[in-house]
Parts: sequence; structure tokens; C-alpha cells
Amino acid sequence: MVKIPGGIRVRLALGLVAIVAGALGTAYLIVVPSLERQLVDARLDELEKQAVPLADQLPADTLLWNDKVEEFGVTGNARVVAFRVLGASQPALAVVADSRRGESSRDVAQNVTALRAAETRRLERGRLVDVSGDYAEVAVPHAEDAVVLFRASLADSLATVRLVERRLLVATGFALVLALVLGLTAAGMFAHRLRRLEAAAERIAGGDFDAPIVDRGDDEIGQLAVTFDRMRVRLAQLDNARKEFVANASHELRTPLFSIGGFLELLTDEELDEETRDEFLSTMRSQVERLTKLSTDLLDLSRMDAGQLRVEREPVDLSSVVATLGRELEHVAEASGHVLDTESDGRAWCTADEERVLQIGRALVVNGLVHTPAGTRLVVRARVRGSRAELEVADNGPGIPPQQREAVFERFYRVEGGVASGSGLGLAIAREVARLMDGGVRLESTPGRTVVTLELPGTEPVESCETVFT
Repeated sequence: MVKIPGGIRVRLALGLVAIVAGALGTAYLIVVPSLERQLVDARLDELEKQAVPLADQLPADTLLWNDKVEEFGVTGNARVVAFRVLGASQPALAVVADSRRGESSRDVAQNVTALRAAETRRLERGRLVDVSGDYAEVAVPHAEDAVVLFRASLADSLATVRLVERRLLVATGFALVLALVLGLTAAGMFAHRLRRLEAAAERIAGGDFDAPIVDRGDDEIGQLAVTFDRMRVRLAQLDNARKEFVANASHELRTPLFSIGGFLELLTDEELDEETRDEFLSTMRSQVERLTKLSTDLLDLSRMDAGQLRVEREPVDLSSVVATLGRELEHVAEASGHVLDTESDGRAWCTADEERVLQIGRALVVNGLVHTPAGTRLVVRARVRGSRAELEVADNGPGIPPQQREAVFERFYRVEGGVASGSGLGLAIAREVARLMDGGVRLESTPGRTVVTLELPGTEPVESCETVFT
């Protein structure tokens, strides 16, 4: 493929030139031939009006034809030739008189227009173009055996056409040069704007998200610049999130590892009593559990980001989930000085993955236990609202500030002033997993009451379904 120098600038300019050339060429093909036809037809009409009455004046005596056709030529401003028609079935012509005396009549001896008139015995018109010039011809049959040919030059008539052609060609050349100049100028402006976008894209590809992309135009390139700038902002946010994720994940992994390493060193180097050794081992076990949970959460996040996390679709009894959560976390609540209650009407069934619902429920309850003071009452309830089934965790704690209510669902985020326990991934994973199950997690908080709700697509209780099909 041949590469055009100058890139899009030259291509746009050449495209504009091609459009102008095509438009003017089309105008030329329409105007010039049409004008030429009209002028030729007008000259033929004029010649015919003169020829018909003059031909009727041709005398019967052929000896008088020379003088008469010369008179016709002067009157009609044309060359006049009188023919004798020889033969009937296949007429032939013989020149008897020619207004152009003293010159050969060989050029008209087999004139096509005159032959047609001899054959049809009707007036015939035509145009003849040869080396001597361009002529309009009218042949008028006379009596039974004669044809009079009137031939007039079209040079004067076609001079107007040639003038129009020349001027149109000059105008075309001027228009093409102007189109090329304007095209290069306009295309250069567009190309400059595109090069700025290209440079901005290169900066973004190199990881520089600081400089905004600005284009003052309100056309498609301006809209593209706006889109590029939105992309820059989004990539900057993603890059910051990636850096924060790596930093937070490194911190969350490093802290328990350092703790375990320190305790192992103490266990190895120090003479410890049995009670202290058991305390160290218990702390190390809790740190291992913390690492295990963190690694599981990070694995879930990586699977979600890669689109590889799969969830089941089956009927789930949220009342059973609530009861399971109450049994599992009752002792945790008591140890932290909280009150954990459960409520359910037994009709809350949904279509979801039961293990993932339990995972989300644990995250919601543990989050409430960790970030509320001792003495706070937590209620876990299952209920039906319209076509949706809901698992709700409510507490009467101090609440979450408005500016932090969406931030708590971000990865590694912790409410300011909260207890620095956990990885800050629980609510982020809960919301993402809920979306995979066509549900969602929403937060409502006021001073003295915070409610986190998992909503899922509702379904009929399994017992009801079995009854229908029995």
C-alpha cells in the first residue's frame, strides 16, 4: 500500500480537491454539451426557416440553377448545393449547381443529409464535422428529382461554447488551487488537534495522568478530547486504586507475618513458662487465621476482577441463613459485649448461592460487631419486600458519617476512628458477590441506627413448589 506523505492533512486536502474537481467536472459535462446542443439546434432552426421558402423558388430549368443557388447562398448566408436525384429504388445524387463557384463540389457529392432527404422525400437536418470545419445542414426535397442542400458554418455559434469551456476550465483550475490551499489549512488545523490528542494518549500510555486534555472545539474532535479526558481521570483513579491496593495488601500481609516472626523468635530464644507459651501460640494462631482470611478475600477479589468467580443459582431459605449466623456468631458477640438477636417470618426465600449468602451475612454482622461499641444491640432479620428477599443487619450504634457511607464499600477502606481490625475487604467483596447474584447491598445510617441490607431475587418457598407439582 502506497503511503501518502503528509498523513491525514494531505488526505483531507486531496479529498476536498477531488470533491471540487468532481463537482466542476459534473457541471462541465452537464452545461457544455447542453449549451452546444441548444446552439446547434437554434442554428438548424434558423437555417430551416430560410431553406424551405428558398428551395421552393428553384426553377424547373436546370440551366438556371447556378444563378439561383448563388442567390440562395447570399440570402441565407450559407453554401447552397442543388442535386439531381438519379434512380428511384436506390437514389444517387449528382451535383448540378453549387453556390461556391470555381471550387470542387466533391466534398458534397455523397452528402448524407441530402441522400436521406432523397430517400425519405422529407426535409432532413444534420450536423457535419470534418477537417474543414463544423457545419449545420438542411436538405429540402424539390419536385420529384431534386434536392437542395443548405450548409452553414457553426463556428460563430460554437464560439460561445468554446468561450464557456475556456472560462469554466480557468474557474476549475482556480477553484482546485483554492480548494487545495483551504483544504491544507483546514486539514492542518484538524491534524494539529489530532496530534495533540495523540501526544496526550502517549502521555497516558506512559503513565502520566496529571495533565488534563483540553480542546476548545465543539465538534467531533472536541467530543473525542472530552472522552479522552474522562478516560484519563478514570485511569488515574484506577492507577491510584491499584497503588493503594498493593500498598494496603502489602501492609495487611506484612503485619501478621512480622507478628508471627516475632513470636517465633521469642519462642525459640527465650525460656518461657507454659502459660506464656500458650498465649503466644494462641496469638500466632489468630494471626494465621487473619492471614488465611485475607488470602481468601484477595483470591475472591482477583477472581471477581478476572470475571472467574462463579456463583450457584438455587433456592435459599434466608430464615435458615439467619439462624446459622446467630449460632456461629453468638459467642463472638458475647465476647465483645454485644447483644445479637435474630428475627424471621419464615417466608424469605431467594435464588442465590447459599455459601456466598452466608459469607456476606458473616461480613455484615462482623463489621457491625467490630465497629460499634460494647453494649450495642445487633438484629439480623430475614424478610420479603415485593419481589425481593432481604437479609438485614441493624444496630443501634453511633452511625456512619454521610461522607463515608459509600466509601465503606471500597477496598481496604476503614471508617475513621474505627477499630483497626480486619482487612477492609469484607463490605467490598459483599457488594461485588451480591451483584453476581443479581442482588445488591445498601447502607442506611443515622445517629443511633445503622442498617445494612443484602437484597436478592425472591422465589417461592420450596415447600410451596413441591405442593404445586404433587
